[in-house]
Amino acid sequence: MEKFLEGKVAIVTGGSRGIGKSISKNLAEAGAIVIINYSSNEAAAQQTLQEILEKGGKGEIKKARVENYEEISALVDGISERYQKIDILVNNAGITRDNLVLRMDWKEWDEVLNVNLKGTFFCTKAVMKSMIKARYGKIVNITSIVGVTGNAGQTNYCASKAGIIGFTKSVARELASRNINVNAVAPGFIETDMTDGLPEKAKEEMKKQIPFRRFGLPDDIAHLVNFLVSDKASYITGQVIHVNGGMYM
Repeated sequence: MEKFLEGKVAIVTGGSRGIGKSISKNLAEAGAIVIINYSSNEAAAQQTLQEILEKGGKGEIKKARVENYEEISALVDGISERYQKIDILVNNAGITRDNLVLRMDWKEWDEVLNVNLKGTFFCTKAVMKSMIKARYGKIVNITSIVGVTGNAGQTNYCASKAGIIGFTKSVARELASRNINVNAVAPGFIETDMTDGLPEKAKEEMKKQIPFRRFGLPDDIAHLVNFLVSDKASYITGQVIHVNGGMYM
């Protein structure tokens, strides 16, 4: 792969597993120094870093809960001090606590909104000063198809992902004059640990809703992220790009 991100410093939240892992590895393959953020699974983060290093990439792992502004501020300050800049932020960290509204505990609501939406706000706010000073930055927020379509049993998750879409558009307007691009990527059904655990019958029913009749791969998301943080996407901002095999058009 062409090293079109050579020397760029990228932070990927939730960068150790699933889509986040693929994003981290693809950014590193393009030459970026990747900061793999994780909240609990250090072994997975170390494994992802090891895979990056084995291919000649550069990176490090950093533990911080995105919903804790003090921890995120400390992470960002440390990276800024070490590398003198932060070029790329991918807000990928997210959780689910599925339940019907009638049965949903307010803690299930708060936990998902705190990590998915507040975490995106905290991380974006933390890197803005560095990007504004440099008059350069690329921010990509990972939302979801259900942030647009809705999904029964996921009101908290859908609300958080819909919130990320509105947040993306607003921040894009605020930062465009500083040469900072802010976009969102909305995955559909992607093959991850979560979908692997579904019964085969459920997976087949889901695939019937997708014109391509298959789930996407984490690399399908990562390849788009690589494009959005490249100079080839310098005139794209405030957009929500769907990667769903035609499930939503």
